Amino acid sequence: MGLSRRDLILKYIVDYYIKTALPVGSHTLIEEYDLPYSSATIRNEMSELEHMGLIEKTHTSSGRIPSTKGYKYYIANLRNKNVNDNIKYQLANIFTQREKSIEDVIKESCEILSHMTNLASIVLGPNAEQEHLVSVQAIPLSDKSMTAVFVTDKGYVENKTFVLDKSINMNDLQECMKMLNERLIGSPISSLVERMEALKPLISDYIKQNDAIYRVLADALIRFTEERVSLFGQSKLLNQPEFNNDTLKLKKMLELIEKPENMTKFFHSENESNDKLEVFIGEEDEMKDLSVVKTNLNVNGHSIGKIALVGPTRMDYDKVLSALEYVIEKFEEAYNTLGEDDEDEERKAS
Repeated sequence: MGLSRRDLILKYIVDYYIKTALPVGSHTLIEEYDLPYSSATIRNEMSELEHMGLIEKTHTSSGRIPSTKGYKYYIANLRNKNVNDNIKYQLANIFTQREKSIEDVIKESCEILSHMTNLASIVLGPNAEQEHLVSVQAIPLSDKSMTAVFVTDKGYVENKTFVLDKSINMNDLQECMKMLNERLIGSPISSLVERMEALKPLISDYIKQNDAIYRVLADALIRFTEERVSLFGQSKLLNQPEFNNDTLKLKKMLELIEKPENMTKFFHSENESNDKLEVFIGEEDEMKDLSVVKTNLNVNGHSIGKIALVGPTRMDYDKVLSALEYVIEKFEEAYNTLGEDDEDEERKAS
């Protein structure tokens, strides 16, 4: 069923404003989209759309722009759902490279999304509250250096390389790591720092000069418990007219998205679903010019992280939402199917 005249006019207002960042009037709509309506008819419809709170006036023009409510209506009822062919090709190419780790696939997907949408992208790793430690390893690099590697049951890896004090014996250090394995494996990630503090006296039993070792291990564990936020494509925001011509607004935007505590509120929203996209448009005064579109990434029903695209409220919601939906589709095809194939092979072997 086709769109009503009012919906069609609203769709074109949103489309035009997203494309140009310019307020739109009735004459512009007629010329740009070859509408078969008179200017008076379109002005009447625009007046009604404004009364409904779906569009609003600007202070500097007689034209109209979409309101937050208008964007939400557009997303729910008017947007196209076709994936941009170029985005589809580049993303699909990543998922065919089975030798890549899931972390690399997520990272490269976010880089492509940022590049193709001129938005910043954010990755939030698994929630430390839901993870447990499965391994602590000490890997000697030389007689003077080693790497400590921590692995969780969600596949997250943290490592720390450090130079050994002359007084530290490698065998003693290995025994210390063995003790940590015995005491820490299975512990929730969120409790590791506290548990590590309690084990400090035991570490001194294995290593006399233990302060440096303790600090290194504790630092790695602290990084484990912090929000794991990675940010890509901040510079792409320079291509957005809102920020390109307003350095103060750009600075404020970057300060917001570069601080994990500002962004995790979107990732940990109430009543979030594991299988749908969520859109936040100008949710708070300090972020009234900001939109966030985010989703969970799942493997066999388990969340392994979340990704989001961040930019001005005048973002191309058609492109952004369709691209993220495609990422979800390819992600689950690649990794959930892989798991099913592995199970089939195991059943055949048995």
